[in-house]
Amino acid sequence: MHDVRAIRENPEAFTNGLRRRGVADAQSLTNDVLDRDHALRALLTRLQEAQARRNEASKLIGQAKAKKDEAQAAALMAEVAGLKDEIQKGEEEERTLKKALDDVVASIPNLPASDVPDGSDENANVEVTSRAFGKPPGMNAPKEHFDLGEKLGLMDFERAAKVSGSRFVFLKAGLARLERALGNFMLDLQTGEFGYTEMQVPLMVDLNAAFGTGQMPKFADDLFEVFGVWRQLITRLEAHEARVSEHGEARRPFFQAVHKFVSDSNKAAKAGFDTSWARPALATAEAALDISDKALDAIREQTETLKRDADIAKDSHYTFLIPTAEVPLTNFVREEILEDEKLPLRFTAWTPCFRSEAGAAGKDTRGMIRMHQFSKVELVSITTPEQSQAEHERMTDCAQEVLKRLNLAHRVVTLCTGDMGFSATKTYDIEVWLPGQNRFREISSCSNCGDFQARRMNARYRPKDGKGTRFVHTLNGSGLAVGRTLIAVMENYQNDDGSISIPDALRPYMGGMTKIGP
Repeated sequence: MHDVRAIRENPEAFTNGLRRRGVADAQSLTNDVLDRDHALRALLTRLQEAQARRNEASKLIGQAKAKKDEAQAAALMAEVAGLKDEIQKGEEEERTLKKALDDVVASIPNLPASDVPDGSDENANVEVTSRAFGKPPGMNAPKEHFDLGEKLGLMDFERAAKVSGSRFVFLKAGLARLERALGNFMLDLQTGEFGYTEMQVPLMVDLNAAFGTGQMPKFADDLFEVFGVWRQLITRLEAHEARVSEHGEARRPFFQAVHKFVSDSNKAAKAGFDTSWARPALATAEAALDISDKALDAIREQTETLKRDADIAKDSHYTFLIPTAEVPLTNFVREEILEDEKLPLRFTAWTPCFRSEAGAAGKDTRGMIRMHQFSKVELVSITTPEQSQAEHERMTDCAQEVLKRLNLAHRVVTLCTGDMGFSATKTYDIEVWLPGQNRFREISSCSNCGDFQARRMNARYRPKDGKGTRFVHTLNGSGLAVGRTLIAVMENYQNDDGSISIPDALRPYMGGMTKIGP
């Protein structure tokens, strides 16, 4: 979330930041924010003036009554009443204008740091050569992880597809234990040597939490929504609306028959025929229509009630499976004021993660690279603004150390402005070498989000000087993606006979096993 006052004070810098981000209509977007901000502030000024005049007029009423000037008192009371209505309408307009401004600002990505390379996609990312580690091992015709796993009978995508659909997997025996070993190894390293506090976190989060870290509302399609109260209400609402429609259709032939009956009776009466016999039938028809109208009104009333309930429940009962533990870990400090001396806070959690992979059709369709469900050890830091840049470098060190201990060749790239995530101001991607694919693949992203997420969460700290509060800075990274690390171990430690050697760092977690397979 951006500081509107900062945009107001330096719109040119904001526009330039948006252009670097690849926002095509950067100038018009900045102008839109400024126009909405101006309209809101102008309204607030009018409301303040109206409130001041109302307070003044209220005092004058007492003075007029003390002087027994009833006419003046009556005029002032009428003015106060009018001002009250004006203020109430103005406050409603204020809420509308503020929400519209907040919605626009909430959809704008974070601005890139000055040292982030410009570019539109991954081709413009820049390698940090000083962070490179190891050399890709020389292998003859290395296999990909899914070929190795399926041949060993320890990786089953076909059965997983029958149970859950595509992009799921069953791991068995040695591979299941290897994934568990990796997660435990990563947690022990991050907590034991690097001072992260291990957390068990909720695997479902609400709309406010998803908004706080930037997944909502712009990236709702990437999340798995848990169907809760709101969805149940919507289902009932749709059923009631269908009943209204069906009831209307069912009444149509009856209406047509009654209309024809009345029309024919009138024609007969005008022709001189006795139609008194028709009156009881018409009365019965009118009574039936009245009952039908009341039934339809009742259904419509229930429908309106459900609409109101659904509107109330929509925001409070949106629940999502976490795409990463970044969401609950970062929101741990939401709406709190922290003490300066307690920062930085460092959290880690090993959790399942769930992503819909919207837009990933046709990408990495085989294997475990891109799954709907995967596990990851997440790293999150909460810092002061002065600490965040150094913390970003430290976090990247902590993530790299996992790969170094496993002796896996990897490189680090600085993502360009067009390749960074929505909430990041700067991101390092760690890419591990996969022999089976003969290329580097991302295994961790470490991002500094500045105060972007903190503003969305209203997370602050109190500086040591005690003067007011400031927004914290938040950082997150993978330490690491466990499934992708499993892939890297399998492909880099494969043997000619199809077995997989266990890295030395993992053998204590594997009960002394030295390899998986024949």
